[in-house]
Amino acid sequence: MPSQSQPRAAALAAATLLLSATLTACGGSDSKDSKDDHLPAQKLSWKDCPAPADSQGGGEAPSPLPGGAGWQCATMKAPLDWAKPTGETIDIALIKAAASGDKAERIGSLVFNFGGPGGSGVTTLPAFGPEYAKLRTRYDLVSFDPRGVGRSAGIECQDAEQLDAYFQEDSTPDDDAETKKLIDNVKAFNDACEKNSGRTLPHVRTTDAARDMDLMRQVLGDDKLHYFGISYGTELGGVFAHLFPGRVGRAVFDAVVDPTQTAEQGSLGQAEGFQLALDNFAKDCTSQVADCPVGDTEQDVKDRIAKLLKDLDAKPIPGIPPRRLTQTAATNGIAQSLYSKDFWPYLTQGLEEAYDGDGKILMLLSDSMNGRNEDGEYSNIQAANVAINCADDKARYSTQHVEEKLPAFRKASPLFGEYLAWGMLGCTDWAVEGQADHPDVSAEGAPPIVVIGNTGDPATPYEGARKMARALGEGVGVELTYKGQGHGAYDSKNTCVRDAVDGYLLDGKVPKSGTVCS
Repeated sequence: MPSQSQPRAAALAAATLLLSATLTACGGSDSKDSKDDHLPAQKLSWKDCPAPADSQGGGEAPSPLPGGAGWQCATMKAPLDWAKPTGETIDIALIKAAASGDKAERIGSLVFNFGGPGGSGVTTLPAFGPEYAKLRTRYDLVSFDPRGVGRSAGIECQDAEQLDAYFQEDSTPDDDAETKKLIDNVKAFNDACEKNSGRTLPHVRTTDAARDMDLMRQVLGDDKLHYFGISYGTELGGVFAHLFPGRVGRAVFDAVVDPTQTAEQGSLGQAEGFQLALDNFAKDCTSQVADCPVGDTEQDVKDRIAKLLKDLDAKPIPGIPPRRLTQTAATNGIAQSLYSKDFWPYLTQGLEEAYDGDGKILMLLSDSMNGRNEDGEYSNIQAANVAINCADDKARYSTQHVEEKLPAFRKASPLFGEYLAWGMLGCTDWAVEGQADHPDVSAEGAPPIVVIGNTGDPATPYEGARKMARALGEGVGVELTYKGQGHGAYDSKNTCVRDAVDGYLLDGKVPKSGTVCS
């Protein structure tokens, strides 16, 4: 659970804290951004997708969809600096699955962002493509690596060996010496980002990505941007709607980021959210017919986890050789397993084995969150995450500030509070100045945007959906509640949620604001 990140929603393979986006241009403008039409007029060369690069997570080329339809990839040119739209360009990696239905019924492209920030849409969309089969009947399914991510001018910081050490380090210091070491480790990571990607760091703000999406809309040939944003993708969608309200098509925000919070408020909210998810896990385990193998009561489950983490702080146990499971890695693994109820059995098994001295499963979960593959290589999700967050968010916190806030964070979550509090130091030594306390997502004049909050969401707490709906503006934000567990609602396969989303995206039927699905 690296300190300044927010988890990727659908992929369940990214990690923690959100920071707010910023606006560097005039809000609410539908004016043309480029002084010529060269970039909007570019033609994309769609080809069969290659295997993902290490920076995207590695692995095999995407498998065909059911029915044999293949995935195609292309590269779009975008300005490195949107303040100089005719200047130097960067590549934006895209992926597409063509609409499966009658051409006469095709609406256009449906662009996905799965969150992070830092998640590769080029690798994530194929993993979940079958889940969107109904949407593909009328849309080309499209996603992309946002700038700074994967193959889109990906941010580079430390190498795999350095990251192995970085993600093992103690992130909840107990004394001055451990605090100094934490600060030194964060500074070393941030300095490596500046050394290896300094040219790109000033140009990876959420506003830049929103402008890339408007260019993408034009290049794809759509009058409006039809959009499905998940987790941080809701923040990106909100910034787009603010900048280009007249260019918003049918849009859905799922697992919604609260756009009104500062970085500190977001971290505290996540502490509460992860604690709620842990409480729900403990309740579920101890309510089963068979005995819960990791505790006799709800409190016993949480007490035993807390003891495990305390013991690991003093003495790590074997994980994936030659690495050992540290307190930090175990906390990461536990957090990762709380993103989906489907992962709870892995958490149970991982805890059982860790109690017996085997940390392999919890370390595998931690690796998933950090973007480490089985070959020991890392995607650049954490590097991109920090770069985007720190460029977006104005706040720079001191050690003294964190120490003053520790009691509030511990109260919010005995297990995750300290970790998330110390995570606020992640941008303190960043090379690029942050721009705002939180994003402006007001979108007067935009069509309805369906905003879905999940009452059991650990990473983007439920209250954020209502805040987003209100911030978008009257008549724009349409709130829908899902009473469930995990990060996000649509991928829970809840029929009520699916019907509402599909009805809007496919047929333009706006659900009644305040609809509750359970």
